[in-house]
Amino acid sequence: MPVEPALLLDGVTVEFPRRKTAVLRGVTLRLNPGEHLIVFGASGSGKSTLLQAITGVVPHTVLSTLGGSVSVKGTVTTDASVVELSRHVGVLAQDPSSGVCLPDVEQELALPLENRAVPPEQISERIDRALRAVDAAGLRHRQTDRLSGGESQRVALAASLIAEPAILLLDEPTSMLDPSGLAAVRQAIDAATAAYGPAVVLVEHRLDDYAGRAGIAGLPGRAVVLGDAGQVLADGTTAEVLVSNARQLNAHGCWLPLEAELFAVTGRTGGLEESCVRSALRDLAFANDGGAPKVPSAGGTVMAARNVCVSRGADRKKRGRSRHITPTMAGPEPPILENVNFDLRRGEITALLGANGAGKTSLLLTLAGLLSPAGGSVLGPRPGMVFQNPEHQFVAHTVADEVRQGRTDASEGFFADLLKQHRLTHVAEQSPFRLSGGEKRRLSVAAMLAHNRPSLLADEPTFGLDRRDTIATAAAFRQAAEAGRALLFSSHDLRTVAALADQAIVIAERTVIARGPIFDVLRDRDILRRAGLRMPPLLDWLLAEFDTAAEIRCVLRGLDAAVSAEAPAQRPTRRGA
Repeated sequence: MPVEPALLLDGVTVEFPRRKTAVLRGVTLRLNPGEHLIVFGASGSGKSTLLQAITGVVPHTVLSTLGGSVSVKGTVTTDASVVELSRHVGVLAQDPSSGVCLPDVEQELALPLENRAVPPEQISERIDRALRAVDAAGLRHRQTDRLSGGESQRVALAASLIAEPAILLLDEPTSMLDPSGLAAVRQAIDAATAAYGPAVVLVEHRLDDYAGRAGIAGLPGRAVVLGDAGQVLADGTTAEVLVSNARQLNAHGCWLPLEAELFAVTGRTGGLEESCVRSALRDLAFANDGGAPKVPSAGGTVMAARNVCVSRGADRKKRGRSRHITPTMAGPEPPILENVNFDLRRGEITALLGANGAGKTSLLLTLAGLLSPAGGSVLGPRPGMVFQNPEHQFVAHTVADEVRQGRTDASEGFFADLLKQHRLTHVAEQSPFRLSGGEKRRLSVAAMLAHNRPSLLADEPTFGLDRRDTIATAAAFRQAAEAGRALLFSSHDLRTVAALADQAIVIAERTVIARGPIFDVLRDRDILRRAGLRMPPLLDWLLAEFDTAAEIRCVLRGLDAAVSAEAPAQRPTRRGA
């Protein structure tokens, strides 16, 4: 007797108003009960829209036109409400706080059971089981606003599984996590899906980090790749899809597991374990003697932190050139950071590094004047600020107006070039809030780079971006630095940090524990250990193999050069082909 699929999409096409082309086009796939699928592709290829179509948000909640059909456990989504479909679908989003409703963990997990009229005497036992499945039994009586990033994601995973859905959707569940949190959540996902047995659809950019040391074998067994036009480019076993399409996928801008990326660039299998692959990387280090990255010439200080103390209890208020408050005015909560001192100089890019919860976002908000310092001073003109959540900075009705906001002295050609540089021309008349996650991130960066402020702060400016847009954003930041701006950005992506930053500031133990040239900091194992930073295998090998920053960056630039600025045409590869 045929098995009823957990999920069936038949010729699904999704169109949005004021968007000239469909976001999804003719997508057909079947997912059986318990089957695990990973969906990846360039930013804007329709991955998030695919998940919204499965949950019924498209077309019930988001204004859109759905062609074809989507069935969840035999129920056609257009025939059922989002609430009805939620009985079959669990969702774990990028930002767990976006779905938190109640103040403590126990209540948060009890809510979906109470909504389904589970007998009260069964609820406590099911809460314990769900928390044990994600290795979070000790969090039952914690407040939800006191959880770390990794803890929040584990609790959100438990809440999404506690009602035992047929399908679990994972929407970049590790994008906001440091390496330790990522590993913990990945282990929790594996344990929980084994315990509950749902079919799984994973959307994830950080494939190499998510896969871990297992490489390709650490990913779901089946993969679907979406192209820029929202069509299925490849569908098959993950190993087959990555090996058969590695070069095209890499050029298309997809993040790949390291062994697949190195195969795409060198044509050699085996990853860093193979001598021929290592030899090819050494050739990259010396292939462009005249094209090695230039060491920047830093100018004068444009922003300075002097004995800054950061506290969540400090009042948020607007301030002028010097933002100063005495320690006696601090709120009752203990400080997150104390005695923070550094300078940001013209023409220099500085990376702000630290684990989840170390205080990176709070420090950036303090430097931007959006959170008052609980002690010390921040000196310098008001900086621009790229928020971790792009929607927090949008103020205009269209993308084009968002980049124009506050600039009356620039030409239309300037704005057109800016939209083109950040691949936003095709959505210029769209609402910023209707964009994909990657498009929102690109817009938030473009809108802030449109201004001529002497310094720019950016909170995780590349999270949620594909490889192509990560490279483009790094290039835009470098261009801004060469024009004389000072930049400070936070990131968990140490590979991008190594390729872009000149200096590093590391925070841990409630203060700055290191600052200096980026590669001096990354070579300090004790600093990395204290800060909870984990070196990616490629960067680990590069630091051991090469002595100079120029050689390391030539290798990284050589790998980036294999990614096309414009996505190449591809032939679809179907399952079983």
